[in-house]
Amino acid sequence: MRFRPCIDIHNGKVKQIVGSSLRDEGDRAAENFVSGKDAREYAALYRRDGLSGGHIILLNGKDSPYYQKTRHEALAALSAWPGGMQIGGGITADNAAEYLAAGASHVIVTSYVFRDGKICWENLEKLVRAAGKEHIVLDLSCRRRDGAFYIMTDRWQKFTDTSLSAELFEKLSQFCAEFLVHAIDVEGQNRGIDRSLAELLAAFSPIPATYAGGVGSFEDIETLHAAGRGRIDFTIGSHLDLFGGELPYEEVICRVKELSGS
Repeated sequence: MRFRPCIDIHNGKVKQIVGSSLRDEGDRAAENFVSGKDAREYAALYRRDGLSGGHIILLNGKDSPYYQKTRHEALAALSAWPGGMQIGGGITADNAAEYLAAGASHVIVTSYVFRDGKICWENLEKLVRAAGKEHIVLDLSCRRRDGAFYIMTDRWQKFTDTSLSAELFEKLSQFCAEFLVHAIDVEGQNRGIDRSLAELLAAFSPIPATYAGGVGSFEDIETLHAAGRGRIDFTIGSHLDLFGGELPYEEVICRVKELSGS
């Protein structure tokens, strides 16, 4: 189990938002925290503490008037720690190599692969040719519907027709190095983790997977460690003191080391 830090960027600012509130129209989102620090400062901190494998997420669409400012922040963070962080948000086969050259260790992809509610295998193959399987993280962030977890696209605004299953994880693992899964229903809502999703990831994912959403206490971290059988990594958003929350960043690092026996 590893702690994977995050840098979420919306309207050119490092933020923590309520995931289900994000809307492209008007670039709106319910905000839990807006940082006075830029993305580069966060990346430099994670580099100092050796927390590799975290993710930078661009939360504005390409048509947004804020997109270039958001992208500038993201590139600055990559330059602060070359090879130390992953990046997602609008990634395609056409721009993946550009972000890797800018310092990303991996590109994180959802909407390019899940088109019109379905998996576009052609785009996934193009992505592998452009970036290499070893540099790809598939974002399978999901919401509950009809008793199953369905993958969401377009910055978590659209349901796909694809639910999480052992067969899906096995098949997609042939095209990527890792999975990133936000529990959108609990993201930014102070409701604790979705234990059933963590258990599903531990049972189904044959490659490294990172859980995000609702981690708000040391008890949540311990629950996630148990539910994920020590195999599932995690990130913390609005509950971390770096983002205005109550969980001390340095104590989180220490607690994870204790749980992992390192």
